[in-house]
Amino acid sequence: MCQTDRLMLSLHDLPLPPHEGPNRREWLRVGGLSLAGLSLPAVLRANANPATPAPALASRLGADTFGKAKNVIFLWLQGGPPQHETFDPKPDAPVEIRGPFKPIQTTVPGTHFCELLPRTARIAHKIAVVRSMHTDDDNHDVSGYWVLTGYPYGPGSARQIKPNDWPYFGSVLKMVKPSEKLPALTTVWIPDVMRLNDNVTPAGQTAGFIGKQWEPERFVGDPAAADYTIEGVTLPQDVSIARFDRRHDLLAQLDRHRKQSELGGPAEAWDRLSQHAFDLVTSGKAREAFDLRKEAGATRDRYGRHSWGQSVLLARRLIEAGVRLVHVNWPRESGDSAVDNPMWDTHAGNADRLQDCLCPQFDVTFPALIDDLSQRGLLDETLVVAVGEFGRTPRINAAGGRDHWGRVFSLALAGAGIAGGALLGASDKTGAFPVADPIRPHDLMATIFHLLGVAPGSMFPDKSNRPHHITTGEPLLRVLGGRPIPKLVVPGGDIGFVPPYDDSKLLDRDFKWSKLVPCSPSSRDKGWRANPIWDSKNADAFSVKAANGVEMGFGKSCPAIAAGTRLLLAQGIRSARGGEYTFTVRASLGGDGAELFAKHFSFWLTIFRFSDVTLNPEKVSELATMEFKPSIGDAAKPFTLSKFLGTMTPGANFSIGNGLGVSIGVRKSSPGELKPTAAAYLRLESVSLGFSARPRNENVVD
Repeated sequence: MCQTDRLMLSLHDLPLPPHEGPNRREWLRVGGLSLAGLSLPAVLRANANPATPAPALASRLGADTFGKAKNVIFLWLQGGPPQHETFDPKPDAPVEIRGPFKPIQTTVPGTHFCELLPRTARIAHKIAVVRSMHTDDDNHDVSGYWVLTGYPYGPGSARQIKPNDWPYFGSVLKMVKPSEKLPALTTVWIPDVMRLNDNVTPAGQTAGFIGKQWEPERFVGDPAAADYTIEGVTLPQDVSIARFDRRHDLLAQLDRHRKQSELGGPAEAWDRLSQHAFDLVTSGKAREAFDLRKEAGATRDRYGRHSWGQSVLLARRLIEAGVRLVHVNWPRESGDSAVDNPMWDTHAGNADRLQDCLCPQFDVTFPALIDDLSQRGLLDETLVVAVGEFGRTPRINAAGGRDHWGRVFSLALAGAGIAGGALLGASDKTGAFPVADPIRPHDLMATIFHLLGVAPGSMFPDKSNRPHHITTGEPLLRVLGGRPIPKLVVPGGDIGFVPPYDDSKLLDRDFKWSKLVPCSPSSRDKGWRANPIWDSKNADAFSVKAANGVEMGFGKSCPAIAAGTRLLLAQGIRSARGGEYTFTVRASLGGDGAELFAKHFSFWLTIFRFSDVTLNPEKVSELATMEFKPSIGDAAKPFTLSKFLGTMTPGANFSIGNGLGVSIGVRKSSPGELKPTAAAYLRLESVSLGFSARPRNENVVD
């Protein structure tokens, strides 16, 4: 079984001395609980009742908002989604700011989203959108730290986890409001820890100064994998329930003797978590929740059969089982640990990344979650938050990307206590700065804790029992409550424009589509681009034709062909990452003039990088190229070009730039002109593009 497809559960030992940092490999280790053997960590005592309601605030907001949420699904859109192409389009801005996409009407009068979110537009009356969040910091680590803890980092870089970090809000929640049903799984983090490029694990995702016993339980693995399994919450095959009960009783006897020689919290906490662990293994709730095979196939399809979709579905199952908070981290794709546009961090190829990869996942899965929760009667008690660490720059850069931007960004809220259809805040005409109701991450934290029934002004203790404010923010009053929505309107947008996510590197690999797209002018059309494209008015001309596959050649009445004249068929690689590419074409030569064709023309496979944002495959930098010699006849044969594209240097990124692509070329290679007297063509039967990801560097820590 692949390591990344196994699920890892981690709960840590006693806090390290102040001068020591957490051991990174220990932090990510497999099976930290060792539940089946009841080898549990010692922990410190928590305040019995560290948080109490704030009656004045509760009365201001109405009786149905404070404590409305029983649980939270926190969708962490790591990398920083662009506000322009999601919840805050700017149609009146210049194209270099607004981008290539249009706004669409949602179900809420006057509220528009980007056309890349047509399904989300159809549930706009069920969600609230904030358009004025800001951190004013453009660093993943520092800005993300503030959003995940509610407190700004500083001074310096947050790229390293330190024992004195402010705790992740889920760790505080685990302390002040543990789950009644599954205390041992109050806060769960899936499907992977937060990693910056080259495997750097930044601050803001740990329990920090309150101690490692309050870490979220991290389950690292891909829920979409066929062999996805969990470790640590099931009994070994050779341990029966009766034997497990005897082991538990024996441990209890030993603990009673040990406690007599210990003072205070560690012994009491050991008791508490030992019982939680015992309950977890014997109750079967966790085993059931993690077993996605028990979910209907149609429901799994509805969420999307990819890591993100199945992780969000798993989150729904976990909160049904009693987990208080499920944090779903946007998963990294294979090979994206050292590229310039991983996850939502679209420094390059922003439009294509959004249309091909990111929005087809988010726009399918997010509405599926909201509708599923609603249909199950869970939406009224489940708070859903979708947010990243910052937004993207207003102006598109030379690589067609948007860079980091903490001055303003958007987020979405739904569920328990949230006013569906609410819109809070506004950015300026270019989506650069807030112009109405600017809010900070601590206000989001205050909103989350308020809805969970924890007064934001409450205190929680650190390891030395010193009190700290949960947050200094104020709940976002204008997105709370059940205020009526104006009469809904018919939403716009075309769902076909954003089809469900397909992880194929190339589209139309067997040439079933009847349409070829011109190499220029630039367009958002997907599929194979060609030049020149066959035209019935010049049926015998040297051209590329879609017919029973693709034919590249000429008819018997073709005009003379000059030396160097070429045909081109090309396609951009979808969501190109770093790794080994294997481009294979199955091809043969046909027609009465095939021998002449083979003698005077050459045939090429190429892997390239686009030279500019127009994505014209005639303007490229060749990264690898190979001449191939197809045989004459009906039987197509495979021809393969392989190339590693990436860097193995720690800390260095491979530039995707304006995007990568592959092409098949035919060129008149002999000198002088050739006047064909018989038809000939290169027939392309199919293509494939294999990809083996550049391995993640596990030794990088900073």
